[in-house]
Amino acid sequence: MASPGKKSFLLRLPPELWDEIERLAARELRSSNAQIEYLLREALQRRGIRLDTAPAAKRGRPPREAGGGDENPEIEKGEDR
Repeated sequence: MASPGKKSFLLRLPPELWDEIERLAARELRSSNAQIEYLLREALQRRGIRLDTAPAAKRGRPPREAGGGDENPEIEKGEDR
């Protein structure tokens, strides 16, 4: 499934190029798709082309809200139930 806001298209690559992209992606802990995007951005940057992009979404669990969440305010910490 394509990410929202991203254009998907078919890309035909020679098998030896695809193999190298997969190896590089695995070494850099990226998916093959993310590796291709990274390489394209890197090539554009070397040519002096700057993309106007939004900052990357933060990954991981969102921060807990103060005063809310899992704790029961009626039970004090360390007290037996």
